[in-house]
Amino acid sequence: MKTATGRRSLPSAYCGRIPWGFASLAICAVVSVVSLGAQTPGHAPTSEPPAASAAASDTATPVPPVPVTTPNYALEARFLPDSVNKLVFDLSITPHWFTQSDKFWYSYRTTDGTNYYVVDPVKKSKSPLWDNAKIAATLSLLSNFPYDAQHLPIKRLKLTDKDTKMRFEVEIRKDGVVPNEPEKKSQDDGSQQGNETEIKQNDEQGQRTERTSATGQAAEPREETRILSFEYDLATSKLTRLDNVEPMRKKPMWASVSPDEKTVVFARGQNLFMMDAENYAKALKKAGDSSIVETQLTTDGIERFGYARRILPEQEDELKKEDTGDTNKAGIRHPAITIHWSKDSKKFAVVRDDTRKIPDFWVIHSLANPRPILETYPYQLPGEDLMPVQQLEVVDVASKQLIVVQAKNFPEQELRIADAPLLEHDREEQREEQEGLQEGGQMPVTRVSPRWLSDTSDKLYFTSTDRDFRKIDVCVADTSKGSSKTLIEERSNVWLSMKPLRLVNNGQELVWWSERDGWGHYYLFDSTGKLKNQITSGEYVTDLVLSLDEKSRTLYFTANGREHSEDPYYTHLYRVNLDGTGLQLLTAGNFSHAFSAPDDGKYFEDTFSRVDTAPKSILVDTQGAHLLDLETSDVSQLLEAGFKFPAMFKVKAEDGITDLYGVMYKPFDFDPSRKYPVIEFVYPGPQTEEVTKTFSPKSPNIPLAQLGFIVIEVGARGGSPQRDKWYDSYGYGNLRDYGLVDKKVAAERLAAIHPFIDLSRVGMWGHSGGGFMTAAALMQYPDFYKAGWSESGNHDNNVYNRDWSEKYHGVREEKQKDGSEKYVYEIDKNSELAKNLKGHLMLTTGDMDNNVSMVNTMRVANALIRAGKRFEMQVYPGMRHSYMPIASYVIVARGDFFARWLLGSSETGADILELQNQRQATPSKKFKE
Repeated sequence: MKTATGRRSLPSAYCGRIPWGFASLAICAVVSVVSLGAQTPGHAPTSEPPAASAAASDTATPVPPVPVTTPNYALEARFLPDSVNKLVFDLSITPHWFTQSDKFWYSYRTTDGTNYYVVDPVKKSKSPLWDNAKIAATLSLLSNFPYDAQHLPIKRLKLTDKDTKMRFEVEIRKDGVVPNEPEKKSQDDGSQQGNETEIKQNDEQGQRTERTSATGQAAEPREETRILSFEYDLATSKLTRLDNVEPMRKKPMWASVSPDEKTVVFARGQNLFMMDAENYAKALKKAGDSSIVETQLTTDGIERFGYARRILPEQEDELKKEDTGDTNKAGIRHPAITIHWSKDSKKFAVVRDDTRKIPDFWVIHSLANPRPILETYPYQLPGEDLMPVQQLEVVDVASKQLIVVQAKNFPEQELRIADAPLLEHDREEQREEQEGLQEGGQMPVTRVSPRWLSDTSDKLYFTSTDRDFRKIDVCVADTSKGSSKTLIEERSNVWLSMKPLRLVNNGQELVWWSERDGWGHYYLFDSTGKLKNQITSGEYVTDLVLSLDEKSRTLYFTANGREHSEDPYYTHLYRVNLDGTGLQLLTAGNFSHAFSAPDDGKYFEDTFSRVDTAPKSILVDTQGAHLLDLETSDVSQLLEAGFKFPAMFKVKAEDGITDLYGVMYKPFDFDPSRKYPVIEFVYPGPQTEEVTKTFSPKSPNIPLAQLGFIVIEVGARGGSPQRDKWYDSYGYGNLRDYGLVDKKVAAERLAAIHPFIDLSRVGMWGHSGGGFMTAAALMQYPDFYKAGWSESGNHDNNVYNRDWSEKYHGVREEKQKDGSEKYVYEIDKNSELAKNLKGHLMLTTGDMDNNVSMVNTMRVANALIRAGKRFEMQVYPGMRHSYMPIASYVIVARGDFFARWLLGSSETGADILELQNQRQATPSKKFKE
């Protein structure tokens, strides 16, 4: 048994954020550390504990701080994300809004189990959806399996029958004997009973996962189960078992269903096909039914200029399972490129990419059986002359006529159809898509078919963006003729950002977001594109439109930075009249807020917190009136286990003027008289700044700090669009180095204030853009940074995707002697710095990363080898850009790396005891109720 500082047998998992952007900026910090939030009843204070003085007194002999050199593995294990999962549960609510009233229902999990509630905003009431104990007892009677109120096995709960009933499912053992269950229907009659269907699906799943998992890794077969369906009547509180019904299932991957649900569009081969609702029902029942009638819509689709969406090989498995039995020679039904439906279902639009001249990139599935698989896809690199040619097309459902929209705003352009906001039906569908993602670690093919912005099918709004991202046109097309006209022009000398276009009275007026005055604000235009007035203005940044009330001409939107006494990254909800008058803050309080609203925007569910406060959810109306308290996260078990809230701070950047905002994590056994190494968690932006603003107890930086580190997250000039455009675009043209000096200065300023920070032992880690920044920092400041853990970094942006690299770094267009145009992209890369490395650098990458290719990591490794440098490297088999499937392994390995090089001590045995003990503590995968 290890001592208190040895490893403990507690489970671990990594559920923290993994940034999806890549590379970027930063800069540094100065001056004072400031508390940013007033203490709130029931929450922890935000102020720093007083720092230890440099000397005990004028007469006493100063005692030098004792450096921390022994990693506390026991404390790390206690606060690994998987352990925290058992101490604190839901941190927010997900409202499921009714369609026939203003009500919504939600579930909320606490240490008492999961409870279900119905909220009536009109009555300002919250009541239990049902009695958990009675539901458990009834389920036990109807299934012959025991349940209790704290462990209801409910899955896929949803409203049905015009909000009068709830339907849900329970998974039981395949061999379970259910009381009074009717005899199963014969498979010979063509109408296989629902339970049997589910058994067959699970059998196929089990056989497939014996060979390979979604990431290409070997996996254990899934235990065979079957589904029982239940219906709960909201009026009578009666629970009924539904026998001989099909289990609920997600819409198939291949189907794009029209808003009126009468037409379904999909791809076969590279072309579009269509079927009506009756035939769609047949296809869902039996994919290969020979009586299914399909209509082919296009014939010109070809490889790399077709209508079929590219999906990943692991998603191909799911697609084949959905269409088992379909033997059409044109290929199985396949998801089409995104279908944008008109709201009246009469037409749909697509943007088709011609990538025939774009060179290939590759990923090798090394774990595939029996042979590795080569995955090939077109991939344009920065500065390459050719980019995909896009074509905007509209199809009339009744006539089957296809119209090509004449959209030629720029020689090399990106076209984007303007879509309407998602409805509650769409959001429910998206929630179903998210099921199982944490387990698999992969993103799904979206099953939501967007509706275009106009209320009628005669007009299609879209945007055209020039290749240099410095010119954007807002356009409208006549969908019958294919002609288009430009309504609004945006121009800038740095890249342009966009928010969704909104219409007033079906296009009589347009609400458009722009940074033309240096801040992100909304503007009102007439139908011809003439500016009527600026709706919002001032030194703050507007963000999302939650609702637009056309009758009262009121815009409800989120914004950052207007409340000057707060962290400018905190989000609040506001309302304003379309003429720019009547601006009103609706959600006061020194917190960051997140919102949900019904389709009519009459109410807003508001969940708010800070890094040092437990989240609270409330309900407000359109005037900001507080209607109802909903939930407050219970963190008592977490605090009892020793959890302490991180501290917020503010420092100056290297220029001594710009404020930077950050978060500091300390070990929970922190001793101010000791000296701790400091590790910076980084992500440079500029599209997002990875500094935690809300309560995040599963952050990977929390267990890392417990080993004996001060871990800090801090912004940098150029890091975020939530500030003004000057701040956001600070690194334009200097994508590798712009953020480094601010990160370095931030650590120096904090060490000057806090004697417990040891500047002789400084480390850095980050993923993606953070991995890029980490390697650059160690080689640009080799005497300052002693250790860096660099995950999946885009170290050489010359081999990273064109869109991101050219947008945020800039591309230059040069006219050639023959009159042609050539694009020039020049950027510094990490491999050029290899000769500077002095510290300890770990490079990691997934071998199947089709976002930031492992080529980036290999080029840095090659440069380090040629420069005669020692470094470390881990290549994760079967991993794409996310490490979620092996997150526990990575979080522990990262801690070991920093313990070894910043503390001077770490575990070196082959067994990672946290993970070994986690497997022993995990129940058998055999089915358990």
